Amino acid sequence: MSTILVIDDNRAVSTALDVLFHLEGWRTLCAPSPDEGLAALRRGGVDLVVQDMNFTADTTSGEEGVALFRRIRDVEPDMPVILLTAWTHLEQAVELVKAGAADYLAKPWDDAKLVATVRNLLELGDATRRAHRLERAASGARSALARDFDLRGLVFESPAMERCVRLACQVARADVPVLVTGPNGAGKERIAEILHANSRVKDGPFVAVNCGALPGELIEAELFGAEAGAYTGAGKAREGRFEAADGGTLFLDEIGNLSSSGQMKLLRVLETGRFERLGSNKTREVKVRVLSATNADLHAMIRAGTFREDLFYRINVIEVALPPLAERPEDIVPLARHFAPDGAKLSPAAEEALRAHAWPGNVRELRNAITRAALLCRDGVIQPDDLGLPQAPRSMSVDREALREPTREELEDALRAAGGVVAEAAATMGLSRQALYRRLEKHGIAPRRDP
Repeated sequence: MSTILVIDDNRAVSTALDVLFHLEGWRTLCAPSPDEGLAALRRGGVDLVVQDMNFTADTTSGEEGVALFRRIRDVEPDMPVILLTAWTHLEQAVELVKAGAADYLAKPWDDAKLVATVRNLLELGDATRRAHRLERAASGARSALARDFDLRGLVFESPAMERCVRLACQVARADVPVLVTGPNGAGKERIAEILHANSRVKDGPFVAVNCGALPGELIEAELFGAEAGAYTGAGKAREGRFEAADGGTLFLDEIGNLSSSGQMKLLRVLETGRFERLGSNKTREVKVRVLSATNADLHAMIRAGTFREDLFYRINVIEVALPPLAERPEDIVPLARHFAPDGAKLSPAAEEALRAHAWPGNVRELRNAITRAALLCRDGVIQPDDLGLPQAPRSMSVDREALREPTREELEDALRAAGGVVAEAAATMGLSRQALYRRLEKHGIAPRRDP
């Protein structure tokens, strides 16, 4: 039952409101003075306040009501307050509404209008309190995560990102390969760093290699090392990344770019811990935790014969699927504030522009935009023009439809039309396969896995 506090020195007014609210199923507390009303408010359990504007005989200025309203705001900043008086001063009403008053009604009031206003405010208050409870719970969960694990300074507020981070922390100490999937620029290497920082080998080296940044003929030499003369330009022997990562973690980014022979050697290392340098018959042995990442559809590559299926299942004991920035909008502004250098602030308009942009380049694009804006802004305040984003980055109506969460029926229809093949269903819905799997899991739909 909702509780309404009525602060009015006129007993007849308090009684009338008590009867009116009782008929609606609401409990009423009556206080004849500001001090008694504030005392009742401090005791708690009040959902809404209806207050008079004048409490001293022959006073019509409303100054007492203004003072009371400000004191209520000091005690309960979010408390909805309805102002009620026989002496209506329009300018005063406007100023108090600007200061946060919910409504300003004149005596005698219209019962229907007052009840409708109270009902709307109580419903809004319930929704706001639920949202605050969820926000506090989410914030508490993030704080606990940051307290129990080394998150390497990762900034996030979205539930989607929290699930990824929580999974990474959960499996970090297990000595099993982990595959991090997601689009370019979404933060896959940061997840790999979190996995290493919370693993049993956290005191060992963390070695990262981008398989997509090296020519195919050099990837094997980079990973496994090479003897002098093993290839053109190899003037001396060099150790590979596996040797450098011995006793620690090796992070293989863009693993889908690994050559066929490189895949075969990697599979052997994962199975036995042994390998040979290019140009050498000497077998070497290392103890390395291997983490992999890709933005490619490895299932499609397996079907095309360009990626080994046995290697896929070896590196994919645990998959951490990182969503694109567009699917975690709660992270956009916190990340932007994190990237902004000291002394630079985002204007409200800039924050809106950031939220409206599609971010096809994900977190990397956001960081670059903020770095650029901080150099161009005036007086340390970043405005929309400083961000260098397209004036019309996307049709808002089309984008909202694109970002709308599909219903269970739509997901089932897409799967049915694709003959149960998730990759095809994802393509028709404009989603990545990982994104579709997350939505299927959310709705409790169990698809057959793509071959």
